[in-house]
Amino acid sequence: MKFKRASIPDVIICEPKIHKDHRGYFVETFRKDKLEEFIGYTLNFCQDNESSSTFGVLRGLHYQLAPYAQSKLIRVISGSVLDIAVDIRKDSPTFGKYVSIELTGENKKQFFIPKGFAHGFVVLSDEATFAYKVDAYYEPNFDRGIAYDDALLGIDWKVLNEEIQVSAKDAQQPSFLGADF
Repeated sequence: MKFKRASIPDVIICEPKIHKDHRGYFVETFRKDKLEEFIGYTLNFCQDNESSSTFGVLRGLHYQLAPYAQSKLIRVISGSVLDIAVDIRKDSPTFGKYVSIELTGENKKQFFIPKGFAHGFVVLSDEATFAYKVDAYYEPNFDRGIAYDDALLGIDWKVLNEEIQVSAKDAQQPSFLGADF
């Protein structure tokens, strides 16, 4: 597995080695020791999540407040998504900036997003199966969000606005400047 830092250096792109032959493929999807060695601290993933969505479904931008803030290791099992990490660390030089990456079932790339980031994704294919690990349990009372279409963030979701489908909850998220960090 190769690791490289994104434009916001705490966000990591993980590129596993894919072993393909006439029978199919094999890929090692997680190596705790290697990831920890690269990022320089210990991770304790405690929960795996999976969702299935259709084209245009946008989930996010979500995060949890401390002490339930979550680091996430994200991958796409099938299909294609545009994945976004927004820096919400008030003392960060990249506060309010974002990183995006296309994750697919074919490229097998993964996205490590540390605590202090809001996260969201939109499905680019007809369907996608999305999976991720977190290092803190979901706690509804600490759950927060930011409007996916906030003009200050200026995220290009690569999908026409009229094709985006969001939950009622995500349609009512506050602006970046109005969010609770």
